[in-house]
Amino acid sequence: MSLRPVPRPVLRPALTAAAGAALLLLAAPAVTATADPSESVTVDPVGRIAADGTVTLSGTYRCTGNSGPVYVSSSLGQESSTSRHAIGGTRAVCDGAEHRWVNTGKPGSSDPVEPGAARVEATVMELRPAGGLPLPHFHAADEQDVTLTAS
Repeated sequence: MSLRPVPRPVLRPALTAAAGAALLLLAAPAVTATADPSESVTVDPVGRIAADGTVTLSGTYRCTGNSGPVYVSSSLGQESSTSRHAIGGTRAVCDGAEHRWVNTGKPGSSDPVEPGAARVEATVMELRPAGGLPLPHFHAADEQDVTLTAS
């Protein structure tokens, strides 16, 4: 009886990337959402839903002292659903002045968003270079109950 060598498993690129990302996050310094008192983000109390399901959210932000690209992201959830939906992202200018942000996005059709009450989270986040890799740095975050109206 002859023994054949067992072929070595082929690592899939996606698995390798996921494992590398997990190790990187474990090695990264802890990220806190503590903002400088002069930095802020707000969410307007009313958002809009278009007939095609597109959601528009808005508010204001203020940030300072960035060394990488900064974005205002937003997400929403409704009590009738366990899902949260990412609603767009806006490039931010961190010059210390107050600016408006408007994000638009269309949630997936498997769990649609309906007019009515929703909880929106907005975050001002920078991708700050650290050792050749961009790591998140949070400038400000806010959660707000809003009313979504049909437009």
